[in-house]
Amino acid sequence: MGGASTEISAGTTRVLVEAAVFDPVSIARTARRHKLPSEASKRFERGVDPHVAEAAAQRVVDLLVEHGCAHAVELGAVVGEAAPREAIAFPHGFTDRLVGVVYAQERVRAILEEIGCAVESTADALLVTPPSWRPDLAVPVDLAEEVARIDGYDRIPSILPTAPSGRGLTREQLLRRRSADALAAAGLVEVLSFPFQTASEVALFDGDAPTVKLANPLDGQAPLLRRSLLPGLMGAAHRNLARGTTDLALFEIGNVFLPGDGDGIDALPVGAAKPSAEQFAAIEQGLPEQPRRLALLLTGAITPKQPGQEALVAGLGDALAAIDALSVAVGASFEIRQAQREGFHPGRTAELLLGGEVVGVAGELLPALAEAAHLPKRVAVAEVDLDAVIRLAPAVVQAASLSTQTAATQDLSLVVPVELPAGELIATVVEGAGELLELARLVDDYRGQGVAEGEKSLTLALRFRAEDRTLTAAEASGAKDAGAALAAERHGASQRE
Repeated sequence: MGGASTEISAGTTRVLVEAAVFDPVSIARTARRHKLPSEASKRFERGVDPHVAEAAAQRVVDLLVEHGCAHAVELGAVVGEAAPREAIAFPHGFTDRLVGVVYAQERVRAILEEIGCAVESTADALLVTPPSWRPDLAVPVDLAEEVARIDGYDRIPSILPTAPSGRGLTREQLLRRRSADALAAAGLVEVLSFPFQTASEVALFDGDAPTVKLANPLDGQAPLLRRSLLPGLMGAAHRNLARGTTDLALFEIGNVFLPGDGDGIDALPVGAAKPSAEQFAAIEQGLPEQPRRLALLLTGAITPKQPGQEALVAGLGDALAAIDALSVAVGASFEIRQAQREGFHPGRTAELLLGGEVVGVAGELLPALAEAAHLPKRVAVAEVDLDAVIRLAPAVVQAASLSTQTAATQDLSLVVPVELPAGELIATVVEGAGELLELARLVDDYRGQGVAEGEKSLTLALRFRAEDRTLTAAEASGAKDAGAALAAERHGASQRE
């Protein structure tokens, strides 16, 4: 890494030998800043003996004289002196309290002297001066570690300390664990993927949205921090498919990185200087927003082929079923609304709303995108902002009481415009039927003979129940008719005979 005019060549007759010691922190930061690591930088950043320079230079000269037919001249100059090591106050019994083993004071002193330390005794502590070749010995904990290491780790008992009293997990921590447990119980397998992505991977679901680019990435082809967990899940699915695992149900919980408004800071203090409060504030402002998300991917057979039944291929309904498991875990009920998102199948995509706020998306991958990623044409995925879900979830979940009254069930078939989402119709029927309606579920979507073009027939299975009495057929029918009337008023729905 020197200059061509100063390097040794076949015509070199005079050589200046220099041996020096450099500041470890400055060397480490400079090597990384200029991206010029070397053998010397690796040694210096870990610390070397500051008193060895003169002996090392003399050794080089001796070897040149012995093997290179050189003629040595007098020593040129010695610049500076290494600062003496300061003594470390090592309290009596410090190692005993830290390690949990009682060491005799004479044994502790013998071990420290064995590794080259100068030891003086006082009433309360040992004054230990480490040798110059041990720059790693700086505080009492370092000395205690040496005592435990040399005396033998086998003497340390394998006893867990008594856990201190605490408040347990926070609400956010508890709900995150419940979310992961719920998906695992539903048959999904948790995976972890790298947060680094290529520009093409980011563009799959976020287009040309701004991203965070690393100045010194591990992989030059993937210098961007992810905005979505889905590309990582697609990569994990591809690797599993390549190894013969065709039926997959994966999920991941991790952070994504969204650029903030700040520009960050480039100029940092040189050496071991501590950044100022203003620099810390600029660094904090430049950090990207890092929300925690949950994503899942399903492909292949959700139910394997067996006698009398063909295999059931995973689809949008299975992704929504996994989201239902998540909603139970956090005590929240998602509203599902048809949507279109980049990278998703235009007719099989739904937004997930909580408290009127969009917190995620579920659907099937665009077949062309799945094929380009070497995945099956039908891949169901979902991604939710887990931090937002936990924030919007109710703090207290009130469990519904179990009624002993008999339920009344009826079906309701309504003809509506084909563009009307089923979820919107169900919400209207629930509102119109009132508190007697316990459950409304879509069971059929018919389009064909007997239904005009541009319309569809949606059949809802309704369940009615009263808390204090057995409902009559007239009461159930009245509630059903009220729901149908509100649907007719708002959406022009008509009952199908």
